Amino acid sequence: MAAPCFLGWDFSTQQLKVIAIDERLRVIYEDNVHFDKDLPEFKTQGGAYVHSDRLTVTSPVLMWVKALDMILEKMKSSGFNFAQVRALSGAGQQHGSVYWKKGSIQTLKNASPQLPLHQLLKACFAVSNSPIWMDSSTASQCSNLEKAVGGAQHLAAITGSRAYERFTGNQIAKIYSQNPEAYTQTERISLVSSFAASLFLGAYAPIDYSDGSGMNLLQIWEKVWSASCLDACAPGLEEKLGSPVPSHSVLGSISPYYIQRYGFSPDCKVVAFTGDNPASLAGMRLQEGDIAISLGTSDTLFLWIQEPTPALEGHILCNPVDSQTFMALLCFKNGSLMRERIRDDCASGSWDEFSKALSSTVAGNNGNLGFYFDVMEITPEAVGIHRFNSDNQKVSDFPKEVEIRALIEGQFMAKRIHAEKLGYKVMPRTRILATGGASHNKKILQVLSDVFNAPVYTIDTANSACLGSAYRAIHGLVAETNVSLADVVKLAPEPRLAVTPTTGAEELYRPLLKRYAELEQKVSWP
Repeated sequence: MAAPCFLGWDFSTQQLKVIAIDERLRVIYEDNVHFDKDLPEFKTQGGAYVHSDRLTVTSPVLMWVKALDMILEKMKSSGFNFAQVRALSGAGQQHGSVYWKKGSIQTLKNASPQLPLHQLLKACFAVSNSPIWMDSSTASQCSNLEKAVGGAQHLAAITGSRAYERFTGNQIAKIYSQNPEAYTQTERISLVSSFAASLFLGAYAPIDYSDGSGMNLLQIWEKVWSASCLDACAPGLEEKLGSPVPSHSVLGSISPYYIQRYGFSPDCKVVAFTGDNPASLAGMRLQEGDIAISLGTSDTLFLWIQEPTPALEGHILCNPVDSQTFMALLCFKNGSLMRERIRDDCASGSWDEFSKALSSTVAGNNGNLGFYFDVMEITPEAVGIHRFNSDNQKVSDFPKEVEIRALIEGQFMAKRIHAEKLGYKVMPRTRILATGGASHNKKILQVLSDVFNAPVYTIDTANSACLGSAYRAIHGLVAETNVSLADVVKLAPEPRLAVTPTTGAEELYRPLLKRYAELEQKVSWP
């Protein structure tokens, strides 16, 4: 009998990825299908179509199905032993939606193993091009939804976020208003995650709590659909969505199609799929009080929080590995491109010089603070470069090394301030897990550690959503017995300690954080 293994899938924007891990959490297989390159017949760019209004962005549903056919055939021809797979789970790009035509459930259930899935399912979708997270064409639907429930803050209090154009409720509302016929023909609406799970299940998979909380439709506290939000979006919507389920739910056994076509075991379980951000939280193995910071083109924060306070910025989602807690998500647009521009302007384009400048200045920068937004920032809504001296007076420039420290301190102070606004608290056991390009720079990480007054660890997460999905597949099998994900993944390699906070950092930054938050009001848009 072959040793058991577990599959994690990631239906992301540009590719479909799969990873297999054994019981000791070692990666034993990895593969991907790149949509633009491997499926050129769909003519996507970056896995999507940007429409002529530059606001509407969609992806062809059948491309995702065909990618799954293709990757399974690749695994089969490489000799992968499907019979050893005990369970699988997966992730999907968040906020995308799929519209199953009436009667499709029968096609899914009775799929003939003689044919590839994309041929079997080609007539199953009422909307052939799915709206995805890059779409920003639903401004009027967002304002209708906020009005219907008593304002943006009230919507955030119910669903964890104010109305966002990419969120699924607003996308459904647009389809209902512009294409009522397609809406009427739809018997089930899936997220990309639950759509992908449906393919494996041979039945409509429910939406999980965590990905469901990125729709502006789920009451995040009670974990049920909000009647007022559903009514504001489209009629009869509850029936089309089905009931949401805990993210660790075992949905059932794999469909006979895969047993007959690929040799999967009939005992292989399908664990609920979730969004790519929640799956990354699992892949990074965050625990209570931890914060993960991805320092990339945009900087993203994931937080594990117990008592969230939803705000007009950022998102509160149900935690994918613990139904009693929450995760918060914050995105900052001015990330590495801003750091690179200041490096070019102030350090001759050299990271070494940049790091030296950072070391040559004192923590707290003698009270000099700066806001650096080349493009309109999300959190806060502000643009431009704004420098303040220790007396809170606006100044036109800083010496080069002061500029460099002001940029890095400002970026991290903003992250701490906005995380705390959402209910995050730094605890004695808090760890910061840093990933992305700037996480290789020790001097930058030292500032991060000092501003948050917590140790910083680095983590290799090339495929965190995929890996997180494989971990969640194992967890799903034991979650009902109150085993935590942390117990399941304790054999995984530990993150590496990079830096610890300098003594006295907390006392130094506390007044600065207060000043920074007050000045932020000045530079924000009204």
